[in-house]
Amino acid sequence: MRVRYILQMAMSMVSHYPDKTDIVREMTDLAVEELVHFKQVVKLILERGIIMGADEKDPYINQLRKLFRQGTEFFMLDRLLIAGIIEARGYERFQLVADALPTSKEKQFYQAIAKSEAKHSHVFIELAGRYFSKE
Repeated sequence: MRVRYILQMAMSMVSHYPDKTDIVREMTDLAVEELVHFKQVVKLILERGIIMGADEKDPYINQLRKLFRQGTEFFMLDRLLIAGIIEARGYERFQLVADALPTSKEKQFYQAIAKSEAKHSHVFIELAGRYFSKE
């Protein structure tokens, strides 16, 4: 599940890079926002009388994780960039759902989630730019 991965990655970055206060601040904010989104989705699921399925590993995320290079610097850079890609893809997916819905509370919900995903993507890319050269 993408939410679980991004949440775990954000908290992992907080614990691995406590000296990088901008990462700590951004990842803490992101983790809280992801949990709020998850809570909102759970509420919708339960209101519909649906039982959540077991959490399964996401093959898309697993393939991307295989691209991580070894070495402290490279690993951090790859984590930031790949998280940015995952969040950008989340934006695309949520926006497609929102676009397909008639004007409604649900449409507004998906638009808000999409906007948040786009923001998160930019946060990861901006953090990568703070610590690494563009090359």
